[in-house]
Amino acid sequence: MIDLRSDTVTKPTPEMRRAMLEAEVGDDVYGEDPTVNLLESRAADITGKESALFVPTGTMGNTIAVKLHTHHGEEAICDVRAHLLEYELSMLGWFSGCVGRPIQTPDGIMSWEQIAREIRPLGPHRARTALIEVENTNNIAGGTVYPLPLLYEICDKAHDRGLKVHMDGARVFNAAEALGKPVREIAAKVDTVMFCLSKALGAPVGSMLAGTAEDIERARLYRKRLGGGMRQAGVLAAAGLIALEQSPRHLGEDHRNARMLARGLAGIPGIRIDPSKVQTNIVIFEVSGTGLPSAEISARLKERGVLIDPINDAVMRLVTHYDVDREGCEMALAALAEVAAGVHSGAAV
Repeated sequence: MIDLRSDTVTKPTPEMRRAMLEAEVGDDVYGEDPTVNLLESRAADITGKESALFVPTGTMGNTIAVKLHTHHGEEAICDVRAHLLEYELSMLGWFSGCVGRPIQTPDGIMSWEQIAREIRPLGPHRARTALIEVENTNNIAGGTVYPLPLLYEICDKAHDRGLKVHMDGARVFNAAEALGKPVREIAAKVDTVMFCLSKALGAPVGSMLAGTAEDIERARLYRKRLGGGMRQAGVLAAAGLIALEQSPRHLGEDHRNARMLARGLAGIPGIRIDPSKVQTNIVIFEVSGTGLPSAEISARLKERGVLIDPINDAVMRLVTHYDVDREGCEMALAALAEVAAGVHSGAAV
């Protein structure tokens, strides 16, 4: 089965499995797991932050970050398609008591001008804006990347106005590959950054939240409140360490495969995509011209051994990763072309 639903579906590499088997462990809630401690130290170094925290999921990392920077009854500005709004079960409100103020963008990348128009001081009728959240890369916008000058401008001007900036960097290593910059440079001016070990980097479990030592000390308490004290978590952290050291070098290949798929999709009748907009490992494309809803296309692809998910009735997403090589991507493209051709010819597919 060629699985392009997400980069979360990757299997641990042999090196990860071996590291998990041999991991030195202790009780992480007591701060005594040496492998977790090493992972957190390494993540802090890579992001250029004072400290980092190992959490089970990216959702937990984002949830904790929002809580660190806000109080109940405040607002957080983000893109309208932000994972924080769309895929985290309203934790923004449920745990932090905040409201998201979304900004409509063409490509998931907010400008300072857009943000500035939405900032609200506390008043008799309005909640105070406390946080700006940027998603880098932006998932549902198609893996788009914040240019560094723009990201720095947002951070500088937000800080001038007393606002915090959190980066949902679930795929920030993809952003680093696309920009040719180290992660620490991308995260230099944000107050906190979360990144996933279990997406593009391929670890089986886990994400990291990095920031100041003071923030991460508080974050440990929020992690405990959310049920994230994992005890002998070194068996998981060991795979994360391998992912940090070995996986980034393969991301360029994922990006090249995504661009190849985008170019091929652009040539299939009924599918609409601009290949020039594919920057990383996520490809979003419209299928309404095929005459089939995306769920039906997904079902027909599954019969051909290809897994690709719909986003809505007209749009689909595929994500490249190290478990699907160039040949697998070409086979997936051929299957999509076959499904679309069958529809256009009127044949039963």
